[in-house]
Amino acid sequence: MNLCIVIGAYGSGKSEYSINIARSLKDEGEDVVLADMDVVNPYFRSRDVREEYAKLGIEVVAPEGQFMHADLPMLSPRIKGAIEDHTKTVILDVGGDPAGCRTLGRFEDSIRERGYQMHFVVNTRRPFTSSVPEIITMKEQLEFTSKQKITHLICNTNLMQYTDAQVVEEGIEILSQVEEQTKLPFEHYLVLDEYAKIVPDGLGGKQRMVLKYNLKKPWERLQAKGIC
Repeated sequence: MNLCIVIGAYGSGKSEYSINIARSLKDEGEDVVLADMDVVNPYFRSRDVREEYAKLGIEVVAPEGQFMHADLPMLSPRIKGAIEDHTKTVILDVGGDPAGCRTLGRFEDSIRERGYQMHFVVNTRRPFTSSVPEIITMKEQLEFTSKQKITHLICNTNLMQYTDAQVVEEGIEILSQVEEQTKLPFEHYLVLDEYAKIVPDGLGGKQRMVLKYNLKKPWERLQAKGIC
């Protein structure tokens, strides 16, 4: 997985997944670049771990300075350079709806020349991806606007603190039907580490991937600093 594009609808958890696989690949000895291309969601962006990941040797490419937290359709010009540097493993965290995916079109030639995987992260408890027809429609919209093809399905069905094995199993069942209709590989489902004890591995014959919770809500970040 030398270039991995991570996409998904708003609230799918794609940024958390992007951050976690970047860390996992770094731990395996890869030279990793995580590029934040999310111009849709102002709250949960992979750029939020830039300082922490720099200490680990992971480069996070995103708007800088006064534009770091701006809710603007801005992309760092260094993204193209990262994609074209075949010596590095690159993770692209792409905007959470078809409009956000349109940014990928700017790099269409470089991406196709390099080769890629595109992981579609789905939370079936979110609007617009709660059923098989909705997920397939979203898939087609994301592919059309990004000018790339999805290669893998990733299940991230959860209800945060209300998550349990039944919730996850229901999501796996829906995505398994999408797998059958689209013939796309579906191998993994995601679980935050704090729910790993109640959501076991092997549900629906799939593999569990446990994620560390990195992206805090704005009020959680303030609480962590003792501000509120």
